[in-house]
Amino acid sequence: MTESRPHALFSFGTLLDPRVQTALFGRIVPTTAASLAGHTTRPLAITDESVIATSGHDVHLTLERKLGGTVEGAILRLTDQELAAADDYEVDDYARRRVLLTSGETAWAYLDARPLRSAARIVIVGDSIPYGRCDPQGGWAAHLAATHIAANETEHRVFNLAIPGSTLADVAEQTPPLLPARHPDTLIVAAGINDSAVPLAASDTARDSLPHITDHLDSLAATAHRHNARMVIVGPAWLDQTRLGDFEGLRFTTARALKLRATLLTWCEDNHIDYLDMWEPLRDQPHLLVDGLHPNPEGHKELFRHLSALNC
Repeated sequence: MTESRPHALFSFGTLLDPRVQTALFGRIVPTTAASLAGHTTRPLAITDESVIATSGHDVHLTLERKLGGTVEGAILRLTDQELAAADDYEVDDYARRRVLLTSGETAWAYLDARPLRSAARIVIVGDSIPYGRCDPQGGWAAHLAATHIAANETEHRVFNLAIPGSTLADVAEQTPPLLPARHPDTLIVAAGINDSAVPLAASDTARDSLPHITDHLDSLAATAHRHNARMVIVGPAWLDQTRLGDFEGLRFTTARALKLRATLLTWCEDNHIDYLDMWEPLRDQPHLLVDGLHPNPEGHKELFRHLSALNC
């Protein structure tokens, strides 16, 4: 019986070396020539002695986003066991994510484990916190934009499309027509506090977003994939429940915010999507919040410093 090879893995580096394949898989695996648009490569120093021993190189290549670029490589057809072996071979600097090949086929690829480090054109969607409400300087998203564009003013872009009051349902509906003109390679979805709000009226269950979160995330992931954009989920920030009153028939609580956080993390792990946790930077620091919910300028700086530390 022919062994099932259900996984397509795009590679452009040492995984195409027959010696590496033999060491990892015990055989030379079937491959097909393929290309990946919107990318280029850059060198990555390897310090793991076992990886160096297997490949014979202490510098590998990693993917970086570049509008108009193309990386030539091949698809490896792998079994479950072979894919697990490839995961073990790749060092912590890499993360396995889905990409859309030039042929239209979806495949796995090993990308930079820090998702914003390799980005060029970033689109941010979400609610009032990524929008920068309560910060005249534009919040953490504006700090990110300034730093990102300064690193490469010619090719780097950041488009902040966040709208105060939005839920993930709103974002999933509004985002698709906004992307084509911006040619994004990275879609940051800031899943904020509006998705954790609980309706005060027992009969108003239609306003409860939490039961439908994963449906909206699935829709956004499909939208990002159509553009071959890497989706990055930014989780909710800590809130000070003691300062929060009811707002237009909704109540915000720590328990619900933590439930949203856990739901996002589980979905990201299950779907191989990047998750950036933003809870801890403001935790138990009410002086960094204007109203118990929205960060003040110093709070936004803390969020940006945390985001930078995750992606440097």
